[in-house]
This record gives sequence, structure tokens and C-alpha cells, in this order.
Amino acid sequence: MYKSTLVQLSTALESKKISSEELIRLYIERCNKHNNSLNCFITITEEEALKKARQADKKRASGDYNLLTGIPIAQKDIFCTSGTKTTCGSKMLDNFIAPYDATLIKKMNNAGLIMLGKTNMDEFAMGSSNETSFYGPVKNPWDESRVPGGSSGGSASAVAARLSPAATGTDTGGSIRQPSSFCGITGLKPTYGRVSRYGMVAFASSLDQGGPMTQTAEDAALIMNIIAGFDEHDSTSTEKPTDNYTEKLNNSIKGLKIGLPKQYFDENLDNNVAEVIENGLKELEKLGAKCVDVELPHTELSIPAYYVVAPAECSSNLSRYDGVRFGHRCKEPKDLSDLYCRSRQEGFGKEVKRRIMTGTYVLSAGYYDAYYIKAQKIRQIISNDFKNVFKNVDIIAGPTTTGVAFKLNEKLNDPISMYLSDLYTVSVNLAGLPAISVPSGFINKLPVGMQLIGNYFQESLLMNVAHQYQKVTDWHQKIPQAYE
Repeated sequence: MYKSTLVQLSTALESKKISSEELIRLYIERCNKHNNSLNCFITITEEEALKKARQADKKRASGDYNLLTGIPIAQKDIFCTSGTKTTCGSKMLDNFIAPYDATLIKKMNNAGLIMLGKTNMDEFAMGSSNETSFYGPVKNPWDESRVPGGSSGGSASAVAARLSPAATGTDTGGSIRQPSSFCGITGLKPTYGRVSRYGMVAFASSLDQGGPMTQTAEDAALIMNIIAGFDEHDSTSTEKPTDNYTEKLNNSIKGLKIGLPKQYFDENLDNNVAEVIENGLKELEKLGAKCVDVELPHTELSIPAYYVVAPAECSSNLSRYDGVRFGHRCKEPKDLSDLYCRSRQEGFGKEVKRRIMTGTYVLSAGYYDAYYIKAQKIRQIISNDFKNVFKNVDIIAGPTTTGVAFKLNEKLNDPISMYLSDLYTVSVNLAGLPAISVPSGFINKLPVGMQLIGNYFQESLLMNVAHQYQKVTDWHQKIPQAYE
């Protein structure tokens, strides 16, 4: 049963093949058994999950239930959850218990989904390997000597090892898609503003976006039907009506034009990854899609632009953590200045401090125009590149990452190399576009993801293409042998 998708679990509950309580117990047992080796959960909410499972069974018996009532899900520990610790993988928030639910959490609760626990993550979502967490690194279930990707590595690892049928993630520069690629699962980054950010602890406010991490595109569509939509509590939330994301999954993709950016298939891409992606594109062509070459000429500027904009916004967002109102507070401060300095020094990790310092520097009076304003101008140019391409194609396809999951500690002390692993993902966030990573093959038993990028609010089309691809391939059904 633990190998089942959300769709299959819903059918099993409907037919009374299993009860919600039995299902939750099954997953909790797997979480308790494997979390010591993977470290993908910071908190496992066993007691509360079983309580809600019993309530879900009563609702199903009375006929008052939704499609996903009683089905488990893991929540990234960046979403505020009432009464449960929300840490963002940081010592700074190790003692923080949120007084309210994030909108995404509230919507999932209302739909009947049951939280198994809060997943581990890079501290304040800053990282590409899930090694910056105060709670230790997460392991990749395909090879525990390797990283799962980041910052949503805990969620990706949990879904890949089938400790949860689905999870949530956040994507600021690729943090849903890159770990999805490294762990062999499906991960959707929606259009900026499509999913409410209210109650999602902010890293970079103009880039952050929550989304689903699942086994299949069909499951991602089910989750999107729950979490997408306008939220009056979020000023960046769009009022554009949402789709029924499952409605168009089975549409034919015959005649679909797929753009292949030359810049995504250059010398930065591992040759073996390129071969896997090319094979994936051939499958789409067999389904009737047509691939055409396109240009995204300013792709190489996306990394430097992103690593000016994101740290600048993080510097501002993280200024609230000062040891006064909430979060870590140093012991016996001498005065107010000492309270601020030592609380932040003790509470934040190395990577977070690096980005705060970078952001503060680029926002300072002497460098604001030279760095921050220039980066925002480049951001607009990158956005225009995508707009020009979408005049001629329906979607863009290419690799999610330049290579497969790298070894633990391999890039931890080389931040530039770490940042470059997001080469094909960060430009999507700078432009605010939707994108999905789907499992497309293996290299030496390590997963490879193919990225599909859509025009604004084209999530339905992306999941349609991904679903059609998954109907003729079985990469998304593969499970790490140790977790079979």
C-alpha cells in the first residue's frame, strides 16, 4: 500500500480496502523505521495524525468527506502549523511553535489531508543540498552518501523512499525541482502568486513559491486543486481564476511545440544527462509533439542576478530575528546591542550569515545602484527572453540539473559550485514562471529529471504533458531498493 499514489490511496479508502487509521499507522511506522538513516523529518506528528485519521474514518462512514480525506502528506518545515514546531531548519526557530496555520496548511486540512510531520530543509531554504540544516543533512534514499538536493530535500527524500505519498516544498531558485530531480520524483513550481505565501516563512519574497512534490503529475494536479487560488492575506496572491488541474490531464499533446534552449544543452551539461533528456524528448515526439530549437540568450546571467536579488531580500526578511520577540535568544546579554549580535550569531548558520552579509552589502548606499538595481534590470531582460520564446512555442523543455546528485560535503565548502547547480532553474523564478521536473531516467542508479517550463498560469498544460509522458514511461514508479 505504501507504494500507492494519491489516486490509488483514495480508491483504496473509498472501497474500504483499508481505513485511514490503518493507512496512517503504516506510514508512521515507515517514518519511524527509516528516519534515523535518512533524517528527512524534523518532527513526526504521530499522535495528532492518528487522532485525525480516526476522525477521517468517521467522516467517510457518514458520507461527509472529500477525495483526499484521510490520506497522509508531509509538510516542509517552512509552513506555519498551529501547535507544532516550525523551525525552517534553523537553531533560530528551534523553539518556535506557530500560533496559526499557513493558508496552504489550512486548505489541506480542510480537504482532509493528514500531516505526518514536518520535513527537514536547508536553513531558511538557503541551500541546494540540504546540508545547511541545524538538524543535520538529509540523505538521498538512492544513495545515502549523496545529497537529496535542496532546500526541499527532506520532502523529496520522504516521497522517494515512500515514507509519505506526497509532500509540500517551496521553490525560490529551484528548491522543488532540483531535489525532485535528484530523488526521482515529480515536483511542480507554480506561477508566482498562484499559491498563497501567507504563513510560509519568507526567504526572498519576490521569488518564493510553494508547490507539490509527488510521485506523479496526476497527484500534483490533485494537490494543486486544493492549494491554488487567491488569498486576501497575501498581497502577492493573484486573483486570476484557477483551473481544474485534473480536467485536461488526458488531452492529446499532438501538435504541441516544445522549445529546446541552446543554452540548456551547452558545455555545462553532463553528457550522460543530455542523453537521458534527449531520450525523454523522443518519447514526447512519439506522442505527437514537435521539438524546435530556441534561444534564451541571457541564461548565463541568471545565477549572478539571482544571487544579488535573493540575498538582498533575505537580508531584509531575516532582520526580524533579533532575539527580542521570538526565536533564539542568547544568554545573559550585556546590553541591547549584545542581545542582537549574539542572538543572531548563535542562531544563524554559516550559509544564512553569508547571504545576509551579501544582501546587506548590495543594498548599502554605495552599492545599491551598482548591484541591486542592475540585477533587477537583468531580471527583466531574462523575463523578456522567455516572453519572446513563448510567442513561438507552447512549452520549454530541458534538463532540471546539470548532473546527478553529488556526494555529501562535496560542494559544502565551495558555494560558487553549489550555486551553479541551479543554473537551469533560477531563471524560472526570476521570471515568475511555472515549471515541473519529472523523472526521466537514471545514470549509475541515480535519478535524472527533465524540466518542463510553461508560460504564466499554464500549470494545467505542464501537468498534461508530464502525465502523458508518465503514461508511456515508468521512471516515476521506481523505488530505491533499500525502501522497497
